[in-house]
Formats: sequence, C-alpha cells, structure tokens
Amino acid sequence: MAALISQKFGRRREVSWLITLLPFLRWANRVDRHTLRADLVAGLTGGIVLVPQGVAFATIAGMPPEYGLYAAMVPAIVAALWGSSWHLVSGPTTAISIVVFATLSPLAEPGSSQFVSLALTLSFLVGLIQLALGLLRLGTLVNFVSHTVVVGFTSGAAVLIALSQVKNFFGLPIPRGAPAHEVVTGLLTQLHHVNPYIVAVAMATVLASVITRRWLPRVPHMIAAMVAGSLLALALNRTFGDSTTGITSIGALSVGLPPLSMPDFSWSRIEQLLPIAVAVALLALTEAVSIARAIAVNAEQRIDGNQEFIGQGLSNLLGSFFSGYASSGSFNRSGLNFAVGAKTPLAAVFSALALLGLVMFLAPLAKYLPIPAMAGILFVVAWGLIDFHHIAEILRANRQEAAVLVVTFLSTLTLQLEFAIYTGVLLSLMLYLNRTSKPGLDDLKHSPGAVARFCAGAGLPDNPPPKIVRINGSVFFGAVSHLEATLQHIDELESGHRSLVVMASGINFIDLAGARMLAQEARRRRALGGGLYFLGLKEEPLDALRRYGALEQIGSSNFFSFEEDRYDAALEKVCKTSGLAK
Repeated sequence: MAALISQKFGRRREVSWLITLLPFLRWANRVDRHTLRADLVAGLTGGIVLVPQGVAFATIAGMPPEYGLYAAMVPAIVAALWGSSWHLVSGPTTAISIVVFATLSPLAEPGSSQFVSLALTLSFLVGLIQLALGLLRLGTLVNFVSHTVVVGFTSGAAVLIALSQVKNFFGLPIPRGAPAHEVVTGLLTQLHHVNPYIVAVAMATVLASVITRRWLPRVPHMIAAMVAGSLLALALNRTFGDSTTGITSIGALSVGLPPLSMPDFSWSRIEQLLPIAVAVALLALTEAVSIARAIAVNAEQRIDGNQEFIGQGLSNLLGSFFSGYASSGSFNRSGLNFAVGAKTPLAAVFSALALLGLVMFLAPLAKYLPIPAMAGILFVVAWGLIDFHHIAEILRANRQEAAVLVVTFLSTLTLQLEFAIYTGVLLSLMLYLNRTSKPGLDDLKHSPGAVARFCAGAGLPDNPPPKIVRINGSVFFGAVSHLEATLQHIDELESGHRSLVVMASGINFIDLAGARMLAQEARRRRALGGGLYFLGLKEEPLDALRRYGALEQIGSSNFFSFEEDRYDAALEKVCKTSGLAK
C-alpha cells in the first residue's frame, strides 16, 4: 500500500512539474474539433487585422515596416502558449511602440541598423526582467502602476503619435523626433506651405476609417482606409504626376519567415538600456495583465498574474532572436479575438500563422501604400487611444486621481517616456501613503436613535467617561504621528476623560511603531488614573500586539469583543472593568 501511494504521489509530482514547464497542457483537454474550427476563424480574422496594424506600429516605433509584422509572429505564439489567458493576443502595441521610438531615437537614427539592434536588445532585456518577476512570484508589482497612470500615459502617447505624423499628414518639413512644442510651432508657422494633395489622401484615409467603423462594422476599418487612401493617391499621381503631388509610398516589403537576429550583449549597451527596459517591462506587463483580466471577467476565467508575467517575458526574450521588438498584450486584437468566438490560446497561434501567410502574398502590394495614408491611419490609432470616458470619470471622481492623470499626461509630453511612467507611479504612491498615514479617528458620541447607539455626529452632547473614539485604518509607522496628535487634540478639548475606549474593528494592521505608540498611550492613561481599552480588535492586529509585547503593557484584560449591534453591551463591560459608571 505504501509503495502504491508513493508511486501515485511521484506521478502527480511529475505531472505538476510538466505543467509548470508546459502550461498549455492545462487547457489542452479543452481542444476538440469544435474549438479548433472557432479558433481557426478567430485566427484568420486576427491575421487580417494584424497586417495594417503591424506596419502602423513599426512606423510609430521608428522601425522598418516589416519589423512590426515580425513582432506579431513568434512573440504572439510564445505568449499564447506560456501565458494563462485564453484570449490575450500579444504583439506590437501603440504604447510600447511610442516608448521604443521616444527612448531610442536619441541614441540612433530611427530605421537604421543601429536603431534596430538597440530595439532588439531592449526587447531581450524587457523579456528578462518580466521573466524574472514571474519566476519570483512578483505579479503584484503591476498593481503599483494604477489605471489612472495608464490612462494618462496612453493619452499623452496618443498626442505624441499624432504630432509625430504631422509632417506626413500635411507634407511639411518638420524634423523627425522634434519636441511637441516645436511640432505645433512648425505647423502653425507653415500653414501656407501645406501640401493639398497629401492632406487630401490623409483625410480620405481618416474619413474612410470613420465611415467603415460606423456603417460597416464587420469590415476591418484599417484595411478599408488603406485601400481608399491608396486608390486616391494612385489617381492623383496618375493625373498630376508624383513630382507635383509629392505623394510617396513606403515601398515593397521583403517579408518572409522572421529572420534570426542577435541582441547586443555588451555591458555598455546593457547598462545604457536597462533603465528604459525596466519602464517598458512594467508598462507592458500592466497592459497585458489588465487586458487579460478584463476579458477573463466575460470569459469566466481566472488569470494567473505570475504565469502571464512568464509568458510575456518568454515572448519578448525569444522574440528578440527572431527580429521581434518589445511586445505586449493588444486590447483591440484581444477584444476582437474574444468577440469572434475564440475558445483557446490556439486562436492567437493561428493568427500569427495566418499573418505569415498573408504578408507573403500581400508584401509586394505595400509599394502602393502612400505615406500620407499611413499618417491618416496613425491619426486614427492616436484618437482611439484616448479614453475619454475614463478621463471624464477620473476628473469627476477624485482630485488626487485627477492630479495623477494630469501630471502623467504632461510628463509624457515633456519628459522622456520612461520617466513619465515613473513620475505617475511615484505620485500615485505618494498620494496613497499620504492617505494611509492619516487614518480616520472619529470622536464617538452617544446617540440613542442610532442602531449602534454611538456615532461620529457633530453637535451631539459628549459622553460621560470613558471617552470613546473609532480608528479607521492601519496603525503603522507612517500613521503614528497623526494618531498621537489627534489624541492629544481630543484631550485638550475634553480634559476630564482619563480613560479611552477605542472601537477597533476598523484596524487591519499594526506594526512595531504602532504597537509602541499604543503601549505608550496605555501607560499615559494609567498615570492619569485611567486606562486604554479596545473593543472588537481583529485577530491579526491582536496577534501583532502580542508578538511585539504591547499586549502585556496595555493589559490583556483591556480587550473586549462585541457583536456588530451590541456596542453598548460591550461598553458596559469596559465600564465595569475600569470602575466607571456608564
């Protein structure tokens, strides 16, 4: 019997290790001919959408157009198989692409071989950081990049994308990578030099996208817009000549299987790119996990944040050896994947394979894609990035969150993008710490009409001794000074109370500094001839007081429990213990 149990246990352990190494085995039993059919349809649809998006994102990133397609192949397959989401589709995204361009363009000429090498090395470092965070089970780190920071950053990135295409949208000689204020100044001072042919193609592309999304929602709006812009450009060039119109194309794409590549592992390069990689890794993980969780709610699936970190890390790590620059989860493609009925991550795999087949057929046609049409597409992408609904919600709801939004947005426009992310995160943490360092301390009054018999109502008469307060928040080192000052203020206003009763059900955590403060308050009360008493303190903070030795100093008999609606009964016990008449 013992040998049989040991054998079964050994097999389970082997299976557990196998699933850890190959997590796609968790959902392999979900695959059948019905799911395969659904995933094939979803994959083909996603592959069609990826063609214009890949080219657009590579343009944003300052990479040759084909690299946006490479980033949607191997990275998408690896992220799907080693992640935890059934519907997340990874690849190039707008936010990551703009960060790649903004952070690397000062180091090398966009589109050059040196720039490509930097981007691939950055992808390797990003993947390494993400993989390390996943293996160390640090998935909660993305929670420090709040939704407000992401909204502010993506809105700023949208403005930067639009500004980066002003020269191609209006046909103006504005230097590539110029700061935002210089682009705006250049546009306003050169309005009389705007090329009407280029503007016509760009505007036709935008209008075609808007009309298609409004009246033909089943047709991929980006492809329809590119076709419309290309046909108009072709007509204008045939009629007036390209020397007159000034309309040029992006040129034919030489796309096949993703070529092998090698990141630069020199220490000087790693040292140069590491601060950028940390910011990109956090942003990419925040994007991917947020999208996965949002879709999982509708799919009734549980997302493993750490496994998603591992999947994203491996996708960027391996992608850097197959010409893929930094990638993340795409909201548009993931939402489409779920909407068209994908059942398993195989849909994302089929999408990458479909993309490969499509670009081999369509790549020669890219020579007919005019640059103004690409500028129009990127204007559409930029507009779609601005989350007007959530911006209005944040501005209405909370001043502190609004401040984080505005500061992150302005930092994105004025600072290097990795520092814009750090600025938003740092401000969020500072405001959070400021809130938690000032836990609510209510002066409770006797209120016969209230259910609990006591409430924090202004204008109510004071209680007879003992004094009653309620603490709502953790008692930790950051809150000690605030609590001490508030208690002292209460004593100054009502000096006749020697004993203090703390309604403590709102205390969730007490650290060493907080325990010492409470013990000191208990000694001070005893010296006055009174005491410090607690009602309803939870087990965890009570254990903390015991570990720190504060429970004995306060007095174990000074802690009382109560039922939710029996404050008065518990208070009567306190009064009897302390020798006071209620």
